[in-house]
Amino acid sequence: MIEALNVTLNDGNTIPQIGVGVLRIDDADVTRVVEDAIEVGYRHIDTAAGYGNEEGVGTGLVQAGYASGENRRKIWLTTKLRDSEQGYDSVLRAFDRQIALLKTEYVDMYMIHWPTPFDWRSDSVWKAFSQLRDSGVVKTLGVCNFMPTDLDRLYAQVGEYPAVNQIELHPTFQQREVVDYCKRHDIAVQAYSPMARGADLTAGGQTLRDIALKHNATIAQVILAWHLHKGTIIIPKSVHKERLAENLASSNLFLNDEEIAFIDSLDTPNRAGHDPATFSYS
Repeated sequence: MIEALNVTLNDGNTIPQIGVGVLRIDDADVTRVVEDAIEVGYRHIDTAAGYGNEEGVGTGLVQAGYASGENRRKIWLTTKLRDSEQGYDSVLRAFDRQIALLKTEYVDMYMIHWPTPFDWRSDSVWKAFSQLRDSGVVKTLGVCNFMPTDLDRLYAQVGEYPAVNQIELHPTFQQREVVDYCKRHDIAVQAYSPMARGADLTAGGQTLRDIALKHNATIAQVILAWHLHKGTIIIPKSVHKERLAENLASSNLFLNDEEIAFIDSLDTPNRAGHDPATFSYS
């Protein structure tokens, strides 16, 4: 089994740097993915209420023997609040439902999924999140898709920065301004769509293929190794056990400065996903 790298967060908790994402995996299918991921060595699972598969994730944890007891402490489990359930009272109701679906006693990280600046309620959400943390059913508080203006606004209202900001981040969309802001404020950066949903596998042309050949690796492993070199937490997705293992093995791949610089040069201003200024994941 490959042991993943770890990142220490600003609250003192430690998160495995490589996790498995389960976006767009049906509830009926995600149980097997979670079991396979744990079997090949993952100790970090990332889901969300909006994915509609928390129950299947919970079943996977139970069937793998990691929903409770000593093994539960070896797993980092993240879930996220539905944007439509933002608000103090609705957060507490939502969490009760989510923790029941996940079939465990606590989650390691609870996250605001989108900042919804056009309907801002992150301050009241954070109040409820803090209560859940104080009661021990949530260990770490995080946000997704927050831009620097959103993080400034949240800090001004609650006096605290999140431990993690999960954003779209990949070679052709590196969000350097957001990443720099997070580094200055000791907020760990977590990348979703770390390969632009597969689009970045061809972005580097022959040079990226040559780098992969040099390391006897796949292009996907090269891109994931680039993320790890940057200190980014990543949650690549796959429904195939062999690919899950392959992604995890990227932690054993070390790129040189020239190779890192080439992947850095692939940056563009083009998103693969949604704009946080306008989007809500209901």
